[in-house]
Amino acid sequence: MGTSITGSAPRAADCSRCLALCCVVPAFAASADFAIDKPAHTPCPHLGADHACRIHDRLRERGFPGCVVFDCFGAGQQVVQVTFGGSARRTSAMFAALDVLRPLHEVLALLDEAARSSAGHDARDLRARVEEMVARDAEALADLDVGAVRREAGALFDELVAVAHAGAPGPDLRGVDLVGADLRRRDLRAARLRGALLVGADLRGVDLDRAELLGADLRGADVRGARLAGALLLTAPQLTAARGDATTTVPAHLDRPTHWFP
Repeated sequence: MGTSITGSAPRAADCSRCLALCCVVPAFAASADFAIDKPAHTPCPHLGADHACRIHDRLRERGFPGCVVFDCFGAGQQVVQVTFGGSARRTSAMFAALDVLRPLHEVLALLDEAARSSAGHDARDLRARVEEMVARDAEALADLDVGAVRREAGALFDELVAVAHAGAPGPDLRGVDLVGADLRRRDLRAARLRGALLVGADLRGVDLDRAELLGADLRGADVRGARLAGALLLTAPQLTAARGDATTTVPAHLDRPTHWFP
């Protein structure tokens, strides 16, 4: 189609311009995140004929916090409105396109942050190339090597983090299992927490200035009073997955989740 509707940071999903693809395409298993099993490419039983979730206002209470956390970063409306020209009917081709576009849109959201950093020139160059990719038609999207894009972006993010940590690196906790850990007395400034498992971790009052949080699992992490304003490569879904409050600071380009407030 030769265009894009992703827009500038933050890249927000607009469900009114989608066809509830996130309620159909992903598979999920009964767990703490989802109350039921659902196969891939199958509509959720709570999805209405109008493409709206019938329990949207009480997803957490009904056992679906995973739905609250999920974010397509605007890929859903890109598929429907651009790739398929505003189609009013879901198709398997749309499902395939979303599987490609969703990770690319997440990369774009992170590149928006990187573009404001010391790695700005390279980030803007890669962002322009990825913007061109997401505007391709469905057939061309199927031929994209998403893994290669993510690896190139990862190398750029490594550069961003290295510059931010120059002279004062923190602990290297990449991929470390910190599930349920009490981290209140740990100095995590400039820590490398890429891919760390922080599920249910106690981070109350912790200073995470310049801490890299790319891909860190923050589900149920207690970040009340934590200082996240200077954290690196933090996304909106990660904040939504955590438990914070009005005293938690967040990066300027992100909003505090509404469920943080009583």
